[in-house]
Amino acid sequence: MPRVLSVNVGRRRPVAAKSGTSGIDKRPVAGPVPVRAPGPKGEGGSGLLGDHISDTANHGGDDQAVYAYAREDLDAWEAELGRPLGNGSFGENLTTGGLAVNRAVIGERWAVGDVVLQVSCPRIPCVTFAVWLGERRWVPRFTRARVPGAYLRVLVPGDLVAGARIEVHDVPAHGVTVATAFAALTTEPQLLPLLRDVPELPREDAGAVARRLDGR
Repeated sequence: MPRVLSVNVGRRRPVAAKSGTSGIDKRPVAGPVPVRAPGPKGEGGSGLLGDHISDTANHGGDDQAVYAYAREDLDAWEAELGRPLGNGSFGENLTTGGLAVNRAVIGERWAVGDVVLQVSCPRIPCVTFAVWLGERRWVPRFTRARVPGAYLRVLVPGDLVAGARIEVHDVPAHGVTVATAFAALTTEPQLLPLLRDVPELPREDAGAVARRLDGR
């Protein structure tokens, strides 16, 4: 049964990136963490209480309220990088177990205790992520691997807690996965037509897809 292995929140810390600070250093917390829809990007930050986001113009908001990454993918990166990666190392709010996060379909819903989350889009790596990990050419390396993890909306607020089961419901028929959407938005633009008929994509992503397909 898929589960939440840890719920991770980040405090404001100095980082050598444009914003000067970041909450990417996320650590597991004990006990329940309240989660809710934080509001539009630029106004709202993280969906998790106590989780800091510095660059709210580019991160957070309703479509990126929660970020999930699979422990299995962290384990694979541990082996490749030759260093330990604790839960939260990739800046994820939820470290999951037993769930193929990158094969999740855009728009599917996860029931996590009394909380309902919806898969909205893949994570696109940024400079802050590269600075945080300290790996050379990290952004292209991460992009080539196609294991971006998933951003989630909060449809029903409540409390997230480590150990909670994740039940997948309402998987859309279009079948476009997080990994496919990531490839289309990054290295394989020939896949962009698949995203035209994915109404659950964030509005800004859908607009970018439309502009690229229309040659604008």
